[in-house]
Amino acid sequence: MSSSSPTQASLIQLGNSYRGAGKRESSSSDAKQQQHRHAIKQVAAGEQRLDGWSVAIDVVASGLCGTDLHYLGQDVGLGHEGVGVVSALGSALLQDDGAEAKKLGLKVGSRVGWGYVQGACLACLPCVQGVDTMCRTRKLYGVTNKHQGSIGDAYVVDARFVHLIPDALPLVYAAPLQCAGATVFGAIHACADLKPWHRVGVLAIGGLGHLAIQYLSKMGCHVVVFSTSDSKREEAFKLGASEFVATGRDNKELKSAIKSADWKGSVDYLFVASSVQPDWDTYLHPRILSSRATVIPLSVSADALHIKGYQQLISKEIRIQGSMVASRPVHRIMLDFSARTRSWPWIELLPMSPEGVEEAVNRLDAGQVRYRFVLQHPTHKDPLFPDHVPGPALQNKI
Repeated sequence: MSSSSPTQASLIQLGNSYRGAGKRESSSSDAKQQQHRHAIKQVAAGEQRLDGWSVAIDVVASGLCGTDLHYLGQDVGLGHEGVGVVSALGSALLQDDGAEAKKLGLKVGSRVGWGYVQGACLACLPCVQGVDTMCRTRKLYGVTNKHQGSIGDAYVVDARFVHLIPDALPLVYAAPLQCAGATVFGAIHACADLKPWHRVGVLAIGGLGHLAIQYLSKMGCHVVVFSTSDSKREEAFKLGASEFVATGRDNKELKSAIKSADWKGSVDYLFVASSVQPDWDTYLHPRILSSRATVIPLSVSADALHIKGYQQLISKEIRIQGSMVASRPVHRIMLDFSARTRSWPWIELLPMSPEGVEEAVNRLDAGQVRYRFVLQHPTHKDPLFPDHVPGPALQNKI
């Protein structure tokens, strides 16, 4: 979707993008299935100036993240787990025979991805410390440049915030890593004292949890998975779990299990990957959390944090560690690790069309995916894997 002379372009035609279009009644004849569904519209995204440090990207695929659902009621282009092929370079990247582009490893045709953080000042203390995600003037998806979304034809973004995709990693699998992978791996990286011999809990197997299990197990950790029922037990072990605990929806099974003589012990870290906050006081139990354990919430929640057992935090020296998505250096490490260890997301492919996007949005909202949706562009192809490479739990509906 770039201009006819991409390296000299000043304006990039973005083509189509997708946005929420309100809710409508389901067409199902079953009264129990009658529910409001999210409607999706395809709109012309207009054009975006290709300034000095920008690159234009032809979108090949985009993941659909739970965060995208928060923007359905706003006039925001959907998608921030984008992957594609560079189609044009800004003027600053082309000066001195493309010296800056070469430093970044970028050229027309490069396979790249981008995620939630899309810009920063690069001069403040957090930025120079390599933690650009904490920049006070950071540019975030849905907050700045709202007319663009990675679920669309083209995207223009600061070249310093795109990430080269390893050759061994097909773009359709790289897409969910741009946010889900960066969220999980960034949190693991933030726990500097996490070691292979630690017992590490992962609460919930979903878009984030299934990646956390893979990363942690391949780092050598003993991974204890907590899930509401036995339905995902087999998948948990396929992903690399060492233990599986069915908690029950009201935690009755968990409370009973920790009283048993068969209980195998508490965890040193707990990554909370559930879509809603857990019953914190249940998980603060000394047979679940070790003394001086660290709890790392991964998912977004608008609810207040309620902990009745406040004294437990103090007496056991429990830490609750917040974590943003991975910074640029850690994002690069995450992609390399994912490719090298084949820590790929389990995905379901759907077409990047109004019908495909609408199906993905509604099924994600209903929790009907294992474990990430990827929308595939109808004409833009991965130059290394034009027909994609079947991988773990790939379901192709293209």
